[in-house]
Amino acid sequence: MLRTLTSASVALGPRVAGWVRTMASHQMLVAPPEALLKPLSVPNRLLLGPGPSNLAPRVLAAGGLQMIGHMHQEMYKIMDEIKQGIQYVFQTRNRLTLAISGSGHSGLEAALFNTLEPGDSFLVGVNGIWGQRAAEIGERIGARTHQMVKEPGGHYTKQEVEECLAQHKPALLFLTQGESSSGVLQPLDGFGDLCHRYQCLLLVDCVASLGGAPIHMDQQGIDILYSGSQKVLNSPPGTALISFSDKAKNKIYTRKTKPYSFYLDMTWLANYWGCDDKPRMYHHTIPVISLFSLRESLALIAEEGLENSWRRHREMTTYLQGRLQGLGLQLFVKDPALRLPTVTTVSVPAGYDWRDIVKYLVDHFSIEITGGLGPSMGKVLRIGLLGCNATRENVDRVTEALREALQRCPKNKL
Repeated sequence: MLRTLTSASVALGPRVAGWVRTMASHQMLVAPPEALLKPLSVPNRLLLGPGPSNLAPRVLAAGGLQMIGHMHQEMYKIMDEIKQGIQYVFQTRNRLTLAISGSGHSGLEAALFNTLEPGDSFLVGVNGIWGQRAAEIGERIGARTHQMVKEPGGHYTKQEVEECLAQHKPALLFLTQGESSSGVLQPLDGFGDLCHRYQCLLLVDCVASLGGAPIHMDQQGIDILYSGSQKVLNSPPGTALISFSDKAKNKIYTRKTKPYSFYLDMTWLANYWGCDDKPRMYHHTIPVISLFSLRESLALIAEEGLENSWRRHREMTTYLQGRLQGLGLQLFVKDPALRLPTVTTVSVPAGYDWRDIVKYLVDHFSIEITGGLGPSMGKVLRIGLLGCNATRENVDRVTEALREALQRCPKNKL
């Protein structure tokens, strides 16, 4: 074989000859992985955790469409339709509205990287893992980060926030509308006006609540709002929705230093997504197929209507909570008005290891629920009704599975 290749290389020229010598002088150290020589195997599972959720059929079909170029005019049209869909679900007319190529976490980083500079005062509501993450990122940027810490299940009043605004004079306040690690729904009415009286921008995380709980970005005075694709929208993880008010946009465009991240630099992304009056320029290769799916997700919620989606999630979660209480389980969030209508938390029942319950549901029913996360780890079980998964049938399935798990899983009687 080597003799044949060497003979052929003489006729094909010196470049090919060098390539042949390289093939002959280096052995293959890594064989083709046996696992990749077998068909892909993915279980059929009902995802009733806090996300990701099962894909809606139309979203799944969109993910199977053929690729087009990321800078084709047809792609720009799809991007424009996505922007309109985000404006609808956020209830905003903000021009600087787009989708980021990354999970919901990239929305948090984009918000902070673009609006905070070293030395800025940053006030963070830490009542779960997402506030913890926001504070961590703020510290990495070099902001003077001030944490308002609550135990899991806690929320913030306007009086508490105003005291901290007066004390710390922050440039930015972070709150989580839907704290998925504890199941709390943070009230937002009045917080935007409060922040603006203190010359502070309001940043809100609605990853776990978008589409399931009412939010009105413009009317509530929210300056920066971000969410993710993989929860109520029933789209694959990997795209984040974000919007900036004119006040927030001005903060971005008048900053003294460049954002730490080029990938998340909003001045570049705004141009790429057609949010300014300039010709679009290449910034990065967007996830074309994921954006097909996101477009269909937004189309589905537009067809159902936001108010109908909010109502359905509230009704199904109320039904779920009643069924869970019928099993003797205790809802973690005591005030019904503060319970997140997408992710329900119950206290881990006494004597049980939460991991046994979670594993039993996966092994015997192919249903996913999860335990706590961050500060709620070991304290709660989390059950999500997200988008097309928010049905009475799914509530009945998961509660009957839980009933059997509580009968079959080992219980410490001490």
